[in-house]
Amino acid sequence: MKITLLGTGDTVGTPRVGCDCPVCTAAIKAGVERLRTSILVEHEGKHLLIDTSPDLRHQLLATGSPHIDAVIWTHGHYDHFAGYNDFYRVQRFPPVYGAPEVLDYLTEQFKFLPIESHPIQPYVPFELFGLKITLVEVIHPPTYTTGIVIECCGKKIVHTADTSAKIPQKTLEAMEKPDLLFVDALMPPGIHIGKHMNYDDACALATKLHAKDYRCVHCSHKVPLDWDHLGRDGETFEIC
Repeated sequence: MKITLLGTGDTVGTPRVGCDCPVCTAAIKAGVERLRTSILVEHEGKHLLIDTSPDLRHQLLATGSPHIDAVIWTHGHYDHFAGYNDFYRVQRFPPVYGAPEVLDYLTEQFKFLPIESHPIQPYVPFELFGLKITLVEVIHPPTYTTGIVIECCGKKIVHTADTSAKIPQKTLEAMEKPDLLFVDALMPPGIHIGKHMNYDDACALATKLHAKDYRCVHCSHKVPLDWDHLGRDGETFEIC
């Protein structure tokens, strides 16, 4: 299993359009970006995409234009689903998986497209491309949102998706002891937005879950580029 971070930014990305803050200025000078957060999972010749960001075309071109065999949507926010239409005239629209509430909303948004929809109940594992996958509920008000647990080859990968620090106990138990954790970290320490974690929250969660390794994702332009444990666009992980 190989995992690639296609994007690690928040809804506006880094650098932010029209912003001259130190982080955006440094990003422009270095020629780096944080595209909107999305993750590519490759296993047994198949490609699974977690969320379809508005930057999807750019992200797929940067990774060699892989054929996408399936998509998991975590929730119905623009920066996590809007890129799905980028499959138009590129390939067959891939089947989508997600919690029933998420799919009900997003298939309505894309009712002009032919979508093969597979509702999955949270906390009930399912098999896809040799991967054991479990959707787990997180708190990201007011939008219903799930994180994802992927197990394969004796390894466990966890993606919190967008979430506040108030994660249900059942979800914490399902996420415990990951080999690799991708964790929402929108803001630097001291800045609190109720529906997201900040950097300190994210690092504390990694410690609480006893994560062997972790990367902060969904970072805004207020988070510097060089802190420890920050995910980088294009970063890859060979899991097994």
